[in-house]
Amino acid sequence: MLNGEKLKGHILILITNILFAINMPISKYLLPSHVQPEALTIMRMGSACLLFWLTSLFIKREKVTIKDLGLLFICAMCGVGINQGLFIVGLNRTSPVDASIIATGVPIFVMLLAAVILKEPITKMKAFGVLMGCTGGISLILASTHATGQASNLDGNLMIIVSAFVYSIYLVLSKPLSLRYSAVTMMKWMFLFSTLVLLPFTYRHVLDTPAFQRETLNMQELGAISFVLIGATFIPYLLIPMSLKRIRPTTVSMYNYIQPIIASLIAVMIGQDTFSLQKVLSAALVFAGVYLVTQSKSRADMEKESR
Repeated sequence: MLNGEKLKGHILILITNILFAINMPISKYLLPSHVQPEALTIMRMGSACLLFWLTSLFIKREKVTIKDLGLLFICAMCGVGINQGLFIVGLNRTSPVDASIIATGVPIFVMLLAAVILKEPITKMKAFGVLMGCTGGISLILASTHATGQASNLDGNLMIIVSAFVYSIYLVLSKPLSLRYSAVTMMKWMFLFSTLVLLPFTYRHVLDTPAFQRETLNMQELGAISFVLIGATFIPYLLIPMSLKRIRPTTVSMYNYIQPIIASLIAVMIGQDTFSLQKVLSAALVFAGVYLVTQSKSRADMEKESR
């Protein structure tokens, strides 16, 4: 049974992945005819940086050590700068279907990295759970490939792969930090670092963005950009460290498999897709995989048993 804190962690990361799933078609709508990918990346970083620093004014100030600032810089590059930058540029060059399939590799990366860095055991139950979730996620995505007519691109796919890998590094490295600092403290530094590093290379793209060449933005563009900046950046990145504080990185990463389920539900609701037995079975595999990873023994569990 899940205790209250672990349940809260599962709910937080579920909300995060729902927002990320909604972001996929919205970002694809914006790119590149409304907003250039480099411009959208720095807009996400800059707005989140401002929001997190403003939020930090209303909470207790936490002193961050120099060593942890260095680790936060690495997390900033892996979890925000490189991850977001490559994902947005890669999504602009490939299809959402390919991007979604590649994203299913994150839990595998996290499981392996957690074993090396955090010494988390790779149990048979955990490995089988990750495999089940991966199978369910990929089969669900492939069941919806008829809904897209966009072509794949090798460069774009490679960018998505690197983006997924560095995001996995972030999830593993930030776990110890999430136990020492609040989510706001972590994110204000991470987004500050990523903004400062990438701003010199991206600010011109903001000035050249098609949507900003006109005197006013239409409501659809404004709504889409607002969601990406707040609903798909500020809120999810606030919730990720809050969930990592309560549950393991591998479990957090398993919720990536929820994204194609949410995307399919959205497609059904707006009439772009229909329910099928394959979709139901794929979703069942995803949830079963998440459950198995949740129930697998952690390093702490094994240490208690050995005493």
